Amino acid sequence: MIHLSPLDKMWLSFYAMGFMAISMGLIYLSRHKLSNRLIKFILALIAYALLIFSFFAMVYLVFSGPGGG
Repeated sequence: MIHLSPLDKMWLSFYAMGFMAISMGLIYLSRHKLSNRLIKFILALIAYALLIFSFFAMVYLVFSGPGGG
């Protein structure tokens, strides 16, 4: 398991929250604003990949605890 310092955990949580916000915007675009099916699929795929990465990052952050090495 990777051991991160508390400062690195803070940055990882910021990245994860940012990726969640970006994925929300991409899903909105792909479902409501675009008509090209290929672009819709690509944006949705990117959005779900960011969301899955964010999920695993948050699970790691929650279960690894607040302290550093």
